[in-house]
Amino acid sequence: MATILKMANGKWQAQVARKGVRKSRVFPSRQEAKDWAARQEYIILNKRQIEEKTTFGSLCLRYAREVSPLRKGERWEGMRLKRFAQDTIGDIAISEIKATDFASWRDRRLQEVKPASVAREMNLLSAVLTQCRREWGVIGENPIADVRKPKKPPPRTRTATNSEIEALTLSAGPDLSNGTARAFHAFLFACETAMRAGEIVSLTWDQVFLDDRYLHLPMTKNGHPRDVPLSSEAVRLLRALPKAEPVFGLDARSLDALWRKLRDRAAVHGLRFHDSRRIATIRLAEKLQPLELAKVTGHRDLAMLLNTYYKTSASDVAKKLD
Repeated sequence: MATILKMANGKWQAQVARKGVRKSRVFPSRQEAKDWAARQEYIILNKRQIEEKTTFGSLCLRYAREVSPLRKGERWEGMRLKRFAQDTIGDIAISEIKATDFASWRDRRLQEVKPASVAREMNLLSAVLTQCRREWGVIGENPIADVRKPKKPPPRTRTATNSEIEALTLSAGPDLSNGTARAFHAFLFACETAMRAGEIVSLTWDQVFLDDRYLHLPMTKNGHPRDVPLSSEAVRLLRALPKAEPVFGLDARSLDALWRKLRDRAAVHGLRFHDSRRIATIRLAEKLQPLELAKVTGHRDLAMLLNTYYKTSASDVAKKLD
């Protein structure tokens, strides 16, 4: 039976107990608590019938409507969830879906994209199934938990040589009223700050404090704000820009297109805009301690910084001991 209780803080708690299943949740209004309790009772009493009629694809689309808009990667998730729903795996009833179905999907997908992409998509599939289990109550366990993810490739090590920078400089040109020149200017700025492309194109002047040589990012990829210190070169690059809002006068799509255009025109092969973050981190690792570097780059995993960017030899460490 459902029980609706008013709490001391003015909110309402709904409690459901049916067929040995107990659930509870807090809501701001009594009506929301009643509606949720009624829905949960219906699901518990008709669990098998609901599972037989509900396909995995329909749950992917529900996740895209209800959960993805609350997350930073809404657009990326939405496209992939729609793809899952259109795939043969989306036609399988949630009551019938098994680990082997996801293993087959993984193997098919590996024929189309790289292992790292498949691993990211498997993380999204797992998130959908976790939502189905914890919040929607349509499955008892997450079947993809038993499916092996593709082995991660070795970390990317590409950086830019001096000759490539010279070629890119000629390709971009010096006129910063031109979008192509600003795209290369953004790359140079990223090489100084380790900022991501999305952080750079969304940067506004009210976040920039040139006199104090730092800028403030209120929201980053990992969901946390970050203050980025500015080198004298980073300050020079910002001062050289024509006044625009946002700072670089570009959006993510135009930056990507202009970067590819100037890179191909310079005959520089295999260099991505995001490689600038590695270039900057390697440079900064020569000047900053790991904790300082993590605050600049926004890395939450110190092990990645230590294993990838700090290349100090035992001989160099020994000299510091004297």
